[in-house]
Amino acid sequence: MSFHVHALDETQFKKYFTMSEAELAENNARLEVVQEHPRTPCRVSLDDAQIGKTVALVDYTHQSGASPYKSSHAISVRKDVKAVQLPPGTIPHVLYSRLMSVRGFDQNHMMIAADVVDGEELQNTIETFFADTEVDYIHLHNAKPGCFAAKVTRA
Repeated sequence: MSFHVHALDETQFKKYFTMSEAELAENNARLEVVQEHPRTPCRVSLDDAQIGKTVALVDYTHQSGASPYKSSHAISVRKDVKAVQLPPGTIPHVLYSRLMSVRGFDQNHMMIAADVVDGEELQNTIETFFADTEVDYIHLHNAKPGCFAAKVTRA
């Protein structure tokens, strides 16, 4: 079964790079310069930001569905990048190289499956989750910091 890993749309984050520090604070965000690589995964490019690059660290609502699992968490987004369009079945290195929390949701946005796996096991885990027809979509999170990494749908 094929799947599609989705990057976030860059247009929703452009505003953060023109805000003052006060405006950023009002929006639960801040700009940071990357000091270490690999450490700062961008959710638009699905790649680690390089040392010296500016990223917006923002509170992002990744689970907006009407359910007890509605949730937001900090994510990083690089300045001036376009959303990557991955071919079906492709797992980017930024996910493949980390310990991942995999969470399967049904059409009512209820979590019905969950696991923590080494990124090298993502493909098999995603395919196993989607073998259950009740799993509508999957959210991937970086397991240690807990932040949202990407959404996965059937291709």
